[in-house]
Amino acid sequence: MIIVMRRQAEQKLIDHVIQEMITQGLKPVPLIGTERTVIAVIGDERILDIHHLRSLPGVSDVHPILKPYKLASRETKYENTVIEVNGVRIGSEEIAIMAGPCAVENEDQVEKTASSIKKSGAKILRGGAFKPRTGPYSFEGLGKDGLKILRAAADRHGLAVITELMDIRDIDLIMEYADIIQIGARNMQNFTLLNEVGSVKKPILLKRGLSSTVTELLLAAERIMAKGNLEIMLCERGIRTFEQETRNTFGLNSIPLIKELSHLPIIADPSHATGKRTLVPPMARAAIAAGADGLIIEVHPQPDEALCDGDQSITTDTFEQLVKEIAVIAPAVRRKFTIKS
Repeated sequence: MIIVMRRQAEQKLIDHVIQEMITQGLKPVPLIGTERTVIAVIGDERILDIHHLRSLPGVSDVHPILKPYKLASRETKYENTVIEVNGVRIGSEEIAIMAGPCAVENEDQVEKTASSIKKSGAKILRGGAFKPRTGPYSFEGLGKDGLKILRAAADRHGLAVITELMDIRDIDLIMEYADIIQIGARNMQNFTLLNEVGSVKKPILLKRGLSSTVTELLLAAERIMAKGNLEIMLCERGIRTFEQETRNTFGLNSIPLIKELSHLPIIADPSHATGKRTLVPPMARAAIAAGADGLIIEVHPQPDEALCDGDQSITTDTFEQLVKEIAVIAPAVRRKFTIKS
């Protein structure tokens, strides 16, 4: 259920409604918009008297929410959620691009990548310090040393940092070095981990699970939001199907669908979606045309020598060309992407 407050309702009236929900054993979550505040109510709504709620001072209307995800639903909050990270407004008119290597390998690799993507127009550096790998003998990252390398390079070039959290035991360490915490596809339904990041004060990039539906992705986001963290970005990274020619099948249609169902920003990952570097640029362009709020792309100065996912990593030169193409596509779908000369 949502309680819609009147335009410019005084804070004391909002607080009164919130306190009444708490008194009845429910959890109120205020969602502050540009014109009015909406209070999402979590719990057994059957105990509420809708007529009484509508009569409360400052209340405009009361609506039941039919979707199983309440806080993430477009029914609850019609305006797009915009998440600001180091001056980057994700979910706004401006396209946000996150780029960098799959795994942090050494200082030189990250420095070259950070310098190049900054010049090309990206504002967020991605890189894995802890890498979930299927094979136990594959490179699994540098851990804390990788986080230090990532943070230092980002600071030198004025970039924000996004990196993956795999284990709740590493949450304090990740919080120290990252601006955005990534929850990978394998952990989309790791409910213990989701509950934990629900209490942190960092934006979360939540990747769609390998075989998860859109509803399951939104419910995973709902779990985080229900714990108090409302700064969630969703990520379409492809799902596993019977197709053998690509690593995954890119759910391009899920991008406009999620925009219909939810107010949360949606980021596209064409690298994991395809697994082939030649397919990354065309699918990145398609994602922006479909309405994605941003991209997360694997970029490596020498992909053929990468210790992790080299096949799906594009070169810095290819990335530079891609962002120029994104800048051309963006205005056609009423978005912006600015390349500084």
